[in-house]
Amino acid sequence: MAYNKRDEYYTSFEKHYHCYSLSHVAKPQHEPGDKIIMPQSAFDRLAHTEVGYPMMFELCNLSSGKTTHCGVVEFTADEGFIYLPNWMMDNMKLQEYELVRVTNVSLAKATYMKLQPHTKGFLDELSNPRAVLEAILRKFSCLTTGDTIMIMHNESKYYIDVLETKPSNAVSITETDCEVDFAPPLDYKEPDEKLVKRKVPFPSQVEEQSKQQPQAVKEEANNKFKAFTGKGKLLGFK
Repeated sequence: MAYNKRDEYYTSFEKHYHCYSLSHVAKPQHEPGDKIIMPQSAFDRLAHTEVGYPMMFELCNLSSGKTTHCGVVEFTADEGFIYLPNWMMDNMKLQEYELVRVTNVSLAKATYMKLQPHTKGFLDELSNPRAVLEAILRKFSCLTTGDTIMIMHNESKYYIDVLETKPSNAVSITETDCEVDFAPPLDYKEPDEKLVKRKVPFPSQVEEQSKQQPQAVKEEANNKFKAFTGKGKLLGFK
Protein backbone atom coordinates (compact mmCIF):
# COMPACT_ATOMS: atom_id res chain seq x y z
CA MET A 1 0.00 0.00 0.00
CA ALA A 2 1.44 3.40 -0.98
CA TYR A 3 0.50 6.48 1.05
CA ASN A 4 2.13 8.91 -1.38
CA LYS A 5 4.78 8.97 -4.05
CA ARG A 6 7.58 10.00 -1.69
CA ASP A 7 6.71 7.69 1.20
CA GLU A 8 5.73 4.27 -0.10
CA TYR A 9 4.96 1.27 2.07
CA TYR A 10 5.06 -2.32 0.90
CA THR A 11 3.54 -5.51 2.24
CA SER A 12 6.49 -7.78 1.40
CA PHE A 13 10.14 -7.87 0.44
CA GLU A 14 11.60 -10.11 -2.27
CA LYS A 15 14.91 -9.57 -4.06
CA HIS A 16 17.50 -11.60 -5.93
CA TYR A 17 21.15 -11.28 -4.92
CA HIS A 18 24.46 -12.85 -5.84
CA CYS A 19 25.95 -14.55 -2.78
CA TYR A 20 29.43 -14.73 -1.32
CA SER A 21 30.64 -16.48 1.81
CA LEU A 22 31.87 -14.47 4.78
CA SER A 23 35.40 -15.59 3.96
CA HIS A 24 35.35 -12.79 1.34
CA VAL A 25 34.98 -10.13 4.04
CA ALA A 26 36.97 -9.60 7.21
CA LYS A 27 34.11 -10.33 9.61
CA PRO A 28 34.70 -13.82 11.04
CA GLN A 29 32.71 -12.84 14.16
CA HIS A 30 29.54 -13.39 12.13
CA GLU A 31 30.39 -16.97 11.14
CA PRO A 32 28.68 -18.51 14.21
CA GLY A 33 24.93 -18.12 13.89
CA ASP A 34 22.47 -17.75 11.03
CA LYS A 35 22.65 -14.05 10.23
CA ILE A 36 23.60 -12.65 6.83
CA ILE A 37 24.89 -9.30 5.60
CA MET A 38 22.68 -7.41 3.14
CA PRO A 39 23.18 -4.15 1.17
CA GLN A 40 22.04 -0.73 2.34
CA SER A 41 19.34 -0.62 -0.34
CA ALA A 42 17.70 -3.64 1.32
CA PHE A 43 17.47 -1.73 4.58
CA ASP A 44 15.97 1.27 2.80
CA ARG A 45 13.29 -0.93 1.24
CA LEU A 46 12.63 -2.90 4.45
CA ALA A 47 12.20 0.36 6.37
CA HIS A 48 9.16 0.94 4.15
CA THR A 49 7.86 -2.62 4.37
CA GLU A 50 5.49 -4.19 6.84
CA VAL A 51 7.93 -6.60 8.49
CA GLY A 52 8.15 -8.11 11.94
CA TYR A 53 11.15 -7.78 14.24
CA PRO A 54 13.64 -9.28 14.48
CA MET A 55 13.68 -9.52 10.70
CA MET A 56 13.70 -13.04 9.28
CA PHE A 57 14.06 -14.20 5.72
CA GLU A 58 13.65 -17.24 3.52
CA LEU A 59 16.67 -17.92 1.30
CA CYS A 60 16.18 -19.95 -1.87
CA ASN A 61 18.94 -21.42 -4.04
CA LEU A 62 17.49 -20.67 -7.47
CA SER A 63 19.53 -23.47 -9.05
CA SER A 64 18.40 -26.32 -6.77
CA GLY A 65 15.29 -24.96 -5.06
CA LYS A 66 16.83 -25.62 -1.63
CA THR A 67 15.48 -23.22 1.00
CA THR A 68 16.46 -22.20 4.51
CA HIS A 69 15.76 -19.30 6.86
CA CYS A 70 17.94 -16.70 8.51
CA GLY A 71 18.25 -13.33 10.19
CA VAL A 72 20.29 -10.27 9.24
CA VAL A 73 23.17 -8.73 11.18
CA GLU A 74 24.32 -5.81 8.98
CA PHE A 75 23.41 -3.81 5.90
CA THR A 76 26.93 -3.18 4.66
CA ALA A 77 27.22 -5.56 1.68
CA ASP A 78 28.03 -4.29 -1.79
CA GLU A 79 24.93 -3.54 -3.84
CA GLY A 80 23.54 -6.62 -5.53
CA PHE A 81 25.27 -8.99 -3.10
CA ILE A 82 24.69 -10.74 0.21
CA TYR A 83 27.28 -12.43 2.43
CA LEU A 84 26.47 -15.73 4.16
CA PRO A 85 28.27 -17.76 6.85
CA ASN A 86 30.39 -20.48 5.23
CA TRP A 87 28.38 -23.27 6.84
CA MET A 88 25.19 -21.79 5.40
CA MET A 89 26.70 -21.78 1.92
CA ASP A 90 27.48 -25.49 2.38
CA ASN A 91 24.01 -26.23 3.77
CA MET A 92 22.40 -24.47 0.80
CA LYS A 93 24.81 -26.14 -1.66
CA LEU A 94 25.64 -22.70 -3.00
CA GLN A 95 28.66 -21.72 -5.07
CA GLU A 96 30.20 -18.27 -4.87
CA TYR A 97 28.29 -15.70 -6.95
CA GLU A 98 25.19 -17.89 -7.38
CA LEU A 99 21.80 -16.22 -7.32
CA VAL A 100 19.70 -16.39 -4.18
CA ARG A 101 16.13 -15.21 -3.69
CA VAL A 102 15.60 -13.42 -0.37
CA THR A 103 12.04 -13.04 0.94
CA ASN A 104 10.98 -11.63 4.29
CA VAL A 105 8.88 -14.04 6.38
CA SER A 106 7.13 -14.24 9.72
CA LEU A 107 7.79 -17.50 11.60
CA ALA A 108 5.95 -19.10 14.51
CA LYS A 109 7.88 -19.48 17.75
CA ALA A 110 9.40 -22.92 18.25
CA THR A 111 7.84 -25.26 20.80
CA TYR A 112 9.88 -28.38 19.96
CA MET A 113 12.99 -29.42 18.05
CA LYS A 114 14.84 -32.68 17.52
CA LEU A 115 18.54 -32.44 16.78
CA GLN A 116 21.18 -34.97 15.72
CA PRO A 117 24.89 -34.21 16.25
CA HIS A 118 27.19 -35.52 13.54
CA THR A 119 29.76 -36.82 16.03
CA LYS A 120 29.85 -38.19 19.55
CA GLY A 121 32.32 -35.44 20.34
CA PHE A 122 29.47 -33.00 20.88
CA LEU A 123 28.29 -35.12 23.79
CA ASP A 124 31.63 -36.52 24.97
CA GLU A 125 33.67 -33.32 24.91
CA LEU A 126 31.09 -30.99 26.46
CA SER A 127 30.31 -31.30 30.14
CA ASN A 128 26.77 -29.98 29.65
CA PRO A 129 25.71 -30.16 25.97
CA ARG A 130 22.23 -28.75 26.63
CA ALA A 131 23.56 -25.67 28.41
CA VAL A 132 26.13 -25.09 25.67
CA LEU A 133 23.46 -25.49 23.00
CA GLU A 134 21.15 -23.05 24.75
CA ALA A 135 23.90 -20.43 24.91
CA ILE A 136 25.12 -20.88 21.33
CA LEU A 137 21.68 -20.97 19.70
CA ARG A 138 21.12 -17.42 20.94
CA LYS A 139 23.19 -16.48 17.89
CA PHE A 140 20.45 -17.99 15.70
CA SER A 141 17.15 -16.39 14.76
CA CYS A 142 15.42 -19.47 13.40
CA LEU A 143 15.78 -23.14 12.47
CA THR A 144 14.55 -25.11 9.46
CA THR A 145 13.80 -28.84 9.36
CA GLY A 146 16.28 -30.62 7.10
CA ASP A 147 19.11 -28.14 7.62
CA THR A 148 22.61 -28.93 8.88
CA ILE A 149 23.78 -26.12 11.15
CA MET A 150 27.22 -25.42 12.57
CA ILE A 151 27.87 -24.27 16.12
CA MET A 152 31.20 -23.28 17.65
CA HIS A 153 32.42 -23.81 21.21
CA ASN A 154 35.98 -23.24 22.44
CA GLU A 155 37.17 -22.92 18.82
CA SER A 156 35.73 -26.34 17.93
CA LYS A 157 33.09 -26.74 15.23
CA TYR A 158 30.14 -29.10 15.69
CA TYR A 159 27.67 -29.93 12.94
CA ILE A 160 24.08 -30.75 13.86
CA ASP A 161 21.16 -31.92 11.72
CA VAL A 162 17.75 -30.38 12.41
CA LEU A 163 15.49 -33.44 12.20
CA GLU A 164 12.21 -31.91 13.30
CA THR A 165 10.75 -28.59 14.39
CA LYS A 166 7.29 -27.71 15.68
CA PRO A 167 4.81 -26.18 15.12
CA SER A 168 6.11 -25.90 11.52
CA ASN A 169 9.09 -26.83 9.37
CA ALA A 170 10.64 -23.41 9.95
CA VAL A 171 10.46 -21.75 13.38
CA SER A 172 11.70 -18.71 15.25
CA ILE A 173 13.86 -19.41 18.30
CA THR A 174 14.03 -15.86 19.62
CA GLU A 175 12.31 -15.03 22.90
CA THR A 176 10.87 -18.51 23.35
CA ASP A 177 11.06 -21.63 25.49
CA CYS A 178 11.50 -24.79 23.49
CA GLU A 179 11.58 -28.53 24.21
CA VAL A 180 14.67 -30.17 22.72
CA ASP A 181 15.43 -33.84 22.03
CA PHE A 182 18.72 -35.33 20.80
CA ALA A 183 18.91 -38.26 18.41
CA PRO A 184 22.01 -40.52 18.58
CA PRO A 185 25.01 -38.99 16.75
CA LEU A 186 25.57 -40.04 13.16
CA ASP A 187 28.78 -41.83 14.13
CA TYR A 188 27.20 -43.66 17.08
CA LYS A 189 27.46 -47.43 16.92
CA GLU A 190 25.70 -49.97 19.08
CA PRO A 191 28.15 -52.14 21.06
CA ASP A 192 29.10 -55.38 19.32
CA GLU A 193 27.36 -58.20 21.17
CA LYS A 194 30.33 -60.48 20.61
CA LEU A 195 32.62 -57.98 22.30
CA VAL A 196 30.40 -57.27 25.29
CA LYS A 197 29.43 -60.85 26.10
CA ARG A 198 30.87 -61.83 29.45
CA LYS A 199 30.51 -64.64 31.91
CA VAL A 200 27.39 -63.94 33.97
CA PRO A 201 28.21 -64.00 37.72
CA PHE A 202 25.98 -65.55 40.33
CA PRO A 203 23.56 -63.16 42.08
CA SER A 204 25.67 -63.32 45.24
CA GLN A 205 28.71 -62.11 43.29
CA VAL A 206 26.76 -59.23 41.78
CA GLU A 207 25.57 -58.16 45.21
CA GLU A 208 29.09 -58.32 46.62
CA GLN A 209 30.52 -56.31 43.72
CA SER A 210 27.84 -53.68 44.19
CA LYS A 211 28.74 -53.32 47.86
CA GLN A 212 32.39 -52.90 46.98
CA GLN A 213 31.75 -50.26 44.30
CA PRO A 214 32.96 -46.84 45.54
CA GLN A 215 30.16 -44.39 46.23
CA ALA A 216 31.78 -41.74 44.01
CA VAL A 217 31.68 -44.09 41.04
CA LYS A 218 28.00 -44.84 41.64
CA GLU A 219 27.16 -41.13 41.79
CA GLU A 220 29.10 -40.45 38.60
CA ALA A 221 27.16 -43.14 36.79
CA ASN A 222 23.85 -41.78 38.06
CA ASN A 223 24.71 -38.21 37.07
CA LYS A 224 26.08 -39.06 33.63
CA PHE A 225 24.26 -37.23 30.83
CA LYS A 226 21.79 -39.52 29.07
CA ALA A 227 21.35 -37.89 25.68
CA PHE A 228 19.01 -40.34 24.01
CA THR A 229 16.57 -41.32 26.74
CA GLY A 230 13.52 -39.70 28.24
CA LYS A 231 11.58 -36.61 27.27
CA GLY A 232 13.31 -33.56 25.87
CA LYS A 233 14.24 -30.78 28.24
CA LEU A 234 12.99 -27.21 27.96
CA LEU A 235 15.51 -24.67 26.74
CA GLY A 236 15.05 -20.92 26.80
CA PHE A 237 16.30 -18.61 24.05
CA LYS A 238 16.09 -15.03 25.25
